Amino acid sequence: LVMVFYGSNSKSNPVSMENKVEHQAKNQITYDIHLPSDLGMLYKVRLGLQGLENGISQLSLRHFKMQNTSTLDTFSLTINKTLPLSLNGDRWIEFPVEWPLKEALSVVTYHLTVFSRNILSERNLLRMAACIYGTHGDTGDRSLLWSLQNVQQGEDNESFLVTVDAVELGELDKVVLLISSKTDCKVDIKKLHLKEAVKEHPIYVFEVNEAFSVNANKPEIEREIPVSFIMREDKQKNDIDNNLHKEGSQTRNLTEYTIKVYTGDQRGAGTDANVHIILFGNEDKSEVFQLSQSLEHQDPFERGKVDTFKIKTKKLGSLHSIEIGHDGKGFASGWFLEKVEITDTSRNSVYCFNCNR
Repeated sequence: LVMVFYGSNSKSNPVSMENKVEHQAKNQITYDIHLPSDLGMLYKVRLGLQGLENGISQLSLRHFKMQNTSTLDTFSLTINKTLPLSLNGDRWIEFPVEWPLKEALSVVTYHLTVFSRNILSERNLLRMAACIYGTHGDTGDRSLLWSLQNVQQGEDNESFLVTVDAVELGELDKVVLLISSKTDCKVDIKKLHLKEAVKEHPIYVFEVNEAFSVNANKPEIEREIPVSFIMREDKQKNDIDNNLHKEGSQTRNLTEYTIKVYTGDQRGAGTDANVHIILFGNEDKSEVFQLSQSLEHQDPFERGKVDTFKIKTKKLGSLHSIEIGHDGKGFASGWFLEKVEITDTSRNSVYCFNCNR
């Protein structure tokens, strides 16, 4: 078992768990790991198996818990995934690390379409992997030939789709290809298209246009491909929008939400701490909003009271969840939140999120 830890400043080298077992009980192993102090705030963990010579074919991961032994900050996550550890399978999973009052990234499914000439006929002898890089780190090396979808095969061209699950990478900037083979062969790759599975655009295009001569007795070929261009939704529409982009034009794309926060009616329910909220929709998520200017009360979040706030943010689509919390400031900062009601004024939709805790 190997883990890679990503921090705000850098990422760790792959950390092997082989000699780090501190405690072992039934179905549970505790590891003691010393990470470099210059990683910064941890935001992502990638884990998987390296070296399958011992014949293990699957690893079922149920739960992951991590504690900083100096600050006692704890992060835990239910995984319930089995790594598809076939020899060509993707052997890695990754997830965001969520700390109190820190906005966590999401897990995203990426669609990588490979346009090539003769990979499919050689795929059983080839090993092809890609590492995708963006502003939020990288995916590590992911196998490309283990689960192909949307296979198109013509006389002189072919294409296939590979899915990669990863913590969101932000703006994509390059792909590193790794190619090796059990026999001498030639692999002709024309280009790669990369996008988020749930979005039609943007599509990141990586022009390769290279025939790789793969030699079975030589080290694997490594090629770094920078992004060539990005296909946006409607170039003409974007150009018009850019030309019309005057002061105040941004507000056209903003949606107003009315947020009603119900504090419970029980002893000690109110709080003087600073409360924040993040809205998550099926199209996007909002930035972090501090709920400080209640329309009803100068002192918000008091016992049995309802406070209304208005915010404007980009279009989020249908809301499916929220994150709400506080910074623990002030005397007796504990807060009993009954529920949150959010009205999307543009859609005239009301969403209710019950909390009762």
